[in-house]
Amino acid sequence: MKTAFLYIAGFFFVVYLAVLLAGCDNNRTAEKQKIDKVKNKSTINSIFKAPAILQDTLAITTASAVFYQPDSMQLLKIKTQTDTMTYEGLMHEYFFQMRNARIVIKKTWPSLKIVESKRYRYLLFIRSNGEKECIDLDEQKESFGLLVFDAEKPAQVIDMSNIETGISFYLK
Repeated sequence: MKTAFLYIAGFFFVVYLAVLLAGCDNNRTAEKQKIDKVKNKSTINSIFKAPAILQDTLAITTASAVFYQPDSMQLLKIKTQTDTMTYEGLMHEYFFQMRNARIVIKKTWPSLKIVESKRYRYLLFIRSNGEKECIDLDEQKESFGLLVFDAEKPAQVIDMSNIETGISFYLK
Protein backbone atom coordinates (compact mmCIF):
# COMPACT_ATOMS: atom_id res chain seq x y z
CA MET A 1 0.00 0.00 0.00
CA LYS A 2 2.85 2.39 0.88
CA THR A 3 4.57 1.63 -2.43
CA ALA A 4 1.42 2.46 -4.43
CA PHE A 5 1.06 5.66 -2.48
CA LEU A 6 4.71 6.58 -3.15
CA TYR A 7 4.28 5.89 -6.89
CA ILE A 8 1.15 8.05 -7.03
CA ALA A 9 2.78 10.84 -4.97
CA GLY A 10 5.89 10.64 -7.19
CA PHE A 11 3.75 10.81 -10.32
CA PHE A 12 1.94 13.94 -9.07
CA PHE A 13 5.26 15.50 -8.03
CA VAL A 14 6.67 14.95 -11.54
CA VAL A 15 3.50 16.41 -13.09
CA TYR A 16 3.72 19.40 -10.72
CA LEU A 17 7.35 20.02 -11.70
CA ALA A 18 6.51 19.75 -15.40
CA VAL A 19 3.70 22.31 -15.05
CA LEU A 20 5.95 24.59 -13.01
CA LEU A 21 8.74 24.43 -15.59
CA ALA A 22 6.31 24.98 -18.46
CA GLY A 23 4.95 28.05 -16.66
CA CYS A 24 8.47 29.42 -16.20
CA ASP A 25 9.20 28.82 -19.87
CA ASN A 26 6.00 30.69 -20.83
CA ASN A 27 7.06 33.60 -18.61
CA ARG A 28 10.46 33.68 -20.32
CA THR A 29 8.75 33.60 -23.70
CA ALA A 30 6.41 36.42 -22.69
CA GLU A 31 9.34 38.48 -21.37
CA LYS A 32 11.30 37.82 -24.57
CA GLN A 33 8.30 38.93 -26.64
CA LYS A 34 8.01 42.14 -24.59
CA ILE A 35 11.71 42.86 -25.07
CA ASP A 36 11.47 42.14 -28.81
CA LYS A 37 8.43 44.41 -29.07
CA VAL A 38 10.29 47.27 -27.38
CA LYS A 39 13.32 46.71 -29.61
CA ASN A 40 11.15 46.67 -32.74
CA LYS A 41 9.29 49.80 -31.67
CA SER A 42 12.51 51.69 -31.01
CA THR A 43 13.87 50.45 -34.34
CA ILE A 44 10.73 51.64 -36.12
CA ASN A 45 10.96 55.07 -34.44
CA SER A 46 14.65 55.39 -35.27
CA ILE A 47 14.26 54.61 -38.96
CA PHE A 48 11.21 56.80 -39.47
CA LYS A 49 12.74 60.20 -38.91
CA ALA A 50 14.76 61.22 -41.94
CA PRO A 51 16.06 64.76 -42.30
CA ALA A 52 13.64 67.14 -44.00
CA ILE A 53 14.44 68.42 -47.46
CA LEU A 54 12.51 71.63 -46.82
CA GLN A 55 14.26 74.31 -44.78
CA ASP A 56 11.50 76.93 -44.49
CA THR A 57 10.29 78.46 -41.24
CA LEU A 58 6.66 79.03 -40.26
CA ALA A 59 6.09 81.91 -37.82
CA ILE A 60 3.17 81.52 -35.40
CA THR A 61 2.05 84.51 -33.33
CA THR A 62 -1.48 83.64 -32.22
CA ALA A 63 -3.05 80.84 -30.17
CA SER A 64 -2.77 77.85 -32.49
CA ALA A 65 -2.87 74.12 -32.86
CA VAL A 66 -0.07 73.24 -35.28
CA PHE A 67 -0.21 69.88 -37.04
CA TYR A 68 3.10 68.69 -38.46
CA GLN A 69 3.88 65.80 -40.74
CA PRO A 70 6.77 64.54 -42.83
CA ASP A 71 7.58 66.03 -46.21
CA SER A 72 7.44 63.86 -49.33
CA MET A 73 11.04 62.61 -49.04
CA GLN A 74 10.66 61.73 -45.37
CA LEU A 75 7.43 59.92 -46.18
CA LEU A 76 9.18 57.99 -48.96
CA LYS A 77 11.93 56.92 -46.55
CA ILE A 78 9.34 55.73 -44.04
CA LYS A 79 7.63 53.75 -46.78
CA THR A 80 10.84 52.12 -48.03
CA GLN A 81 12.03 51.17 -44.54
CA THR A 82 8.83 49.49 -43.36
CA ASP A 83 6.82 46.62 -44.69
CA THR A 84 3.65 47.51 -46.57
CA MET A 85 1.18 46.42 -43.88
CA THR A 86 2.99 48.38 -41.13
CA TYR A 87 3.23 51.47 -43.32
CA GLU A 88 -0.44 51.36 -44.27
CA GLY A 89 -1.42 50.78 -40.64
CA LEU A 90 0.64 53.75 -39.46
CA MET A 91 -0.73 56.06 -42.14
CA HIS A 92 -4.28 54.95 -41.28
CA GLU A 93 -3.66 55.58 -37.58
CA TYR A 94 -2.10 59.02 -38.14
CA PHE A 95 -4.87 60.06 -40.53
CA PHE A 96 -7.61 59.24 -38.04
CA GLN A 97 -5.75 60.69 -35.04
CA MET A 98 -5.23 63.97 -36.89
CA ARG A 99 -8.81 64.00 -38.17
CA ASN A 100 -10.19 63.38 -34.68
CA ALA A 101 -7.90 66.03 -33.19
CA ARG A 102 -9.11 68.63 -35.69
CA ILE A 103 -12.75 67.81 -34.93
CA VAL A 104 -12.18 68.05 -31.16
CA ILE A 105 -10.28 71.33 -31.48
CA LYS A 106 -12.94 72.94 -33.68
CA LYS A 107 -15.69 71.82 -31.32
CA THR A 108 -14.04 72.37 -27.92
CA TRP A 109 -11.49 75.16 -28.51
CA PRO A 110 -12.79 77.17 -31.47
CA SER A 111 -10.48 80.06 -30.55
CA LEU A 112 -7.43 77.95 -31.46
CA LYS A 113 -6.36 78.52 -35.03
CA ILE A 114 -5.56 75.24 -36.82
CA VAL A 115 -2.27 75.49 -38.72
CA GLU A 116 -0.82 72.93 -41.12
CA SER A 117 2.96 72.81 -41.30
CA LYS A 118 3.34 70.33 -44.14
CA ARG A 119 5.94 72.41 -46.00
CA TYR A 120 8.05 73.64 -43.09
CA ARG A 121 10.96 72.27 -41.12
CA TYR A 122 11.12 74.99 -38.46
CA LEU A 123 8.29 76.42 -36.37
CA LEU A 124 8.97 79.85 -34.88
CA PHE A 125 6.61 80.62 -32.02
CA ILE A 126 6.52 84.31 -31.10
CA ARG A 127 4.89 85.01 -27.74
CA SER A 128 2.92 88.13 -26.96
CA ASN A 129 5.84 89.48 -24.86
CA GLY A 130 8.19 89.15 -27.87
CA GLU A 131 10.04 86.01 -26.74
CA LYS A 132 10.77 83.57 -29.55
CA GLU A 133 10.99 79.80 -29.55
CA CYS A 134 12.12 77.87 -32.61
CA ILE A 135 11.32 74.18 -32.92
CA ASP A 136 13.15 72.01 -35.45
CA LEU A 137 10.69 69.33 -36.55
CA ASP A 138 13.61 67.05 -37.44
CA GLU A 139 14.30 66.83 -33.70
CA GLN A 140 10.77 65.67 -32.86
CA LYS A 141 10.52 61.97 -32.05
CA GLU A 142 7.36 61.39 -34.02
CA SER A 143 6.96 62.03 -37.73
CA PHE A 144 3.36 63.21 -37.29
CA GLY A 145 2.22 65.33 -34.38
CA LEU A 146 0.49 68.29 -32.82
CA LEU A 147 1.93 71.32 -31.04
CA VAL A 148 -0.31 73.72 -29.14
CA PHE A 149 0.62 77.35 -28.55
CA ASP A 150 -1.32 79.99 -26.61
CA ALA A 151 0.99 83.00 -27.27
CA GLU A 152 1.76 83.27 -23.52
CA LYS A 153 3.88 80.21 -22.73
CA PRO A 154 6.12 77.80 -24.67
CA ALA A 155 4.52 75.56 -27.27
CA GLN A 156 3.84 72.01 -26.17
CA VAL A 157 3.57 68.70 -28.00
CA ILE A 158 0.15 67.15 -27.38
CA ASP A 159 -0.59 63.44 -27.65
CA MET A 160 -3.32 63.26 -30.30
CA SER A 161 -4.80 60.11 -28.81
CA ASN A 162 -5.42 62.03 -25.57
CA ILE A 163 -6.15 65.44 -27.03
CA GLU A 164 -8.93 66.60 -24.70
CA THR A 165 -6.83 66.15 -21.57
CA GLY A 166 -3.58 67.37 -23.13
CA ILE A 167 -4.95 70.65 -24.41
CA SER A 168 -7.02 71.23 -21.24
CA PHE A 169 -3.91 70.91 -19.05
CA TYR A 170 -1.89 73.16 -21.37
CA LEU A 171 -4.48 75.92 -21.65
CA LYS A 172 -5.29 76.06 -17.91
